[in-house]
Amino acid sequence: MNTRAFITGVSGPELSASEREFIRAERPWGFILFKRNIETPEQVILLVQELRKAVGQGDAPVLIDQEGGRVQRLGPPHWSVYPPGAMFGTLYGIDPVLGLTAARLSARLIAADLAELGITVDCLPLADLPVAGADAVIGNRAYGTEPEQVAAIARAVTQGLEQGGILPVLKHIPGHGRATADTHFRLPEVDTAKTELERTDFAAFQPLADLPMAMTAHVVFSALDPAHPATTSATIIEQVIRGVIGFQGLLMSDDVSMNALSGSIAERTRAIFAAGCDVVLHCNGNLDEMREVAAETPELSGKALERAERALASRRTPQPFDRVAARAELDALMIRAGTTGA
Repeated sequence: MNTRAFITGVSGPELSASEREFIRAERPWGFILFKRNIETPEQVILLVQELRKAVGQGDAPVLIDQEGGRVQRLGPPHWSVYPPGAMFGTLYGIDPVLGLTAARLSARLIAADLAELGITVDCLPLADLPVAGADAVIGNRAYGTEPEQVAAIARAVTQGLEQGGILPVLKHIPGHGRATADTHFRLPEVDTAKTELERTDFAAFQPLADLPMAMTAHVVFSALDPAHPATTSATIIEQVIRGVIGFQGLLMSDDVSMNALSGSIAERTRAIFAAGCDVVLHCNGNLDEMREVAAETPELSGKALERAERALASRRTPQPFDRVAARAELDALMIRAGTTGA
């Protein structure tokens, strides 16, 4: 059965009759979970099963933002707390091997949590490079401020997820670290020169261009396209994301309902596809908005379908794993990072 090129959230911990009918009729390619959808492990397992049953796809991707730090949809008392990305950067500064080991362990532990619930995709790693004066929306989520370090830690995170059978989503391509506003609320504009962007922000993403999926940034880069954020910029998607960075995987938008984008939900959705994104992401669970997105979304076909199929086919069988030992090793590394000024 063909699916439509969008990923949708839902409103609560179980599906309403209206949501179930919407999913059956509109056939989204995937789903994304938030804290409002999460109560207990047993409840999440049932919700994931419900979503896949409603769409009629037993392997439909189910996504979540489970980074660690302040971006964790799963948390106590049922799930562990994980460190923010900046802690891996701190350890990397002491010894790169320590930083990469901690990043890989944290991601592998997260993968184990997700796999038990039936969640198959984590919106991680980040390759954003924060700069002085930028909005704190990225902040300590970032792995550092140097492209080589950020790319190396992001690769280690990717390895940890993949070893646990979880697909990674690279974000926020081509870079969110310079944004002077939180895109949930308004549109940031970056006026940095193209040559500097290529040397820094874009350089952090280039070594990760082989990842199966990536999420765009709702950020205007005025040196490249002063009229549109990357998400709706054909110029940036073609010339930078697919060109300079060389990313050839499935490209999804960041949340279409964020206030950084202008126009109606329908207009935003059309603009996202016109720019060259493969899949639109809608997160807030508002059914009226979900219907607007679906009405403007084509079936997943052509190159977008090929990228989606290639992404799902890259998912690996989880490798053997000693969770207790891994958690103890990660905790020891975090103590070391914390006593060195993190």
